[in-house]
Amino acid sequence: MASLNKNITQLYLIKISKWFNLVMPVVVLFYQDNGMGMHEIFVLKAIYSVAIVFMEIPSGWMADVWGRKKTLILGSILGSGGFLIYSFSYGFWAFVIAEIILGIGHSFVSGADSAMLFDSLKASNKTGKYVKLEGRITSIGNFAEAIAGIAGGFLAAVSLRTPFYFQFGVAAIAIPAAFTLVEPKIHSTGQIHSLKKLVQNIKITFIQNHNLRIAILLSAVTGTATLTFAWLVQPFFKAINLPVEMFGIFWTALNLTVGVSSVFAHNFERFAGKRWSLISIIILLATGYFFSGITVSVYGLAFLFLFYLVRGLATPILKNYINQYTESEVRATMLSVRNFVIRISFAGIGPLLGYITDNINLTSAFILAGGIYLLATLVIVLPWLKPENK
Repeated sequence: MASLNKNITQLYLIKISKWFNLVMPVVVLFYQDNGMGMHEIFVLKAIYSVAIVFMEIPSGWMADVWGRKKTLILGSILGSGGFLIYSFSYGFWAFVIAEIILGIGHSFVSGADSAMLFDSLKASNKTGKYVKLEGRITSIGNFAEAIAGIAGGFLAAVSLRTPFYFQFGVAAIAIPAAFTLVEPKIHSTGQIHSLKKLVQNIKITFIQNHNLRIAILLSAVTGTATLTFAWLVQPFFKAINLPVEMFGIFWTALNLTVGVSSVFAHNFERFAGKRWSLISIIILLATGYFFSGITVSVYGLAFLFLFYLVRGLATPILKNYINQYTESEVRATMLSVRNFVIRISFAGIGPLLGYITDNINLTSAFILAGGIYLLATLVIVLPWLKPENK
């Protein structure tokens, strides 16, 4: 029992190693310093997304069959290995190898950590504490990300490769933490389904459940929009000649904006209602895209913060709709489907926006992305915008 309780501390360390991302605030500058344009950068990130897509659902299935601890160990090793390759690589194809390894590693950790937490609590008859502890672990991750944003910017002032050296050390913390986890003995092989049945269940649920399909697609398209926007932020910083030391500070401020607004997401939806919450989120995220593109200047930073403010409201609200329309036995799978759609969509649109940024301008990339998001979400959510759904 004591060993299972220690799992919580180890999961804290794994979350910190995953979220304490020193390289993200300056990674675009790092790529450009290694001769890459925005098109190549988006292609690289599309490859990372495809690697996640390839293993997103199978890795969850493997965690059930193989065990949470083993998948977390493998994911931790791959995660640190990817940054080790980055630390000593200088070309696009070497970066591709690193991204594939990082993507697969991400898939093995994502989901298995939450499953390990719940299983540990279940074995200790403490499942009532799950939401509290999951929230605490997430908060630690956000706090770690905020510190890393500032630290990464100052490390980059030494050299753009320095954050990668330190990031390898941070990622490696997860390895001993994963090895010292204790696997709860609550699994039953009789409950394990084949991959074929898993795919059949996804198809049946997704096709027959109209509201769930809308919820997943809406959340996924919005998730794609926020992911894409994040990769346009650093080119925006560079376009307005923001000092590299300030990249980390503004990156941290943007992410803290998400953290603060997400706390009030429930109150916002309760006040506005479902219909107007959806309309507000869609219009304001599209506005963030359009005006960030139109105002590529210091004044445009306000629209970056607007986008991240609304992002903090959107993510929990839209994920909650998925939970509302999903049966418990397929809940994790449906959330994996959401992530699957996000990564597939990003793999398609990312390289296009990168090409436009390189060959036309950043303004056009912002405006096109905003237009695609606005059109796609309005088409998806139209049945929910009728007055009877308010």
